[in-house]
Amino acid sequence: MSDSSITVTVKLFAAFGEAYGVSELTLELPPETPVSQVLENSIAQYPQLEQWRDRTRFGLNLEFVSPDTILQDGDEVVLIPPVSGG
Repeated sequence: MSDSSITVTVKLFAAFGEAYGVSELTLELPPETPVSQVLENSIAQYPQLEQWRDRTRFGLNLEFVSPDTILQDGDEVVLIPPVSGG
């Protein structure tokens, strides 16, 4: 990794895990990347995830955060789609 990138781990659940076929990704991103960019990258790669754009929440290092939260090197991101069940 260079000074021009950060590395984050992304945990994938529900529709996100199904789209990727894995439960975890490691991404290299530019510094000053907001957490919402992880969702945007996912939708660009898997357009079927578009339906979750406005309903996905973001977890960062075990806390809910706003979409504009800036990622830091080593962060753990969780994309949290709506869930249902009983």
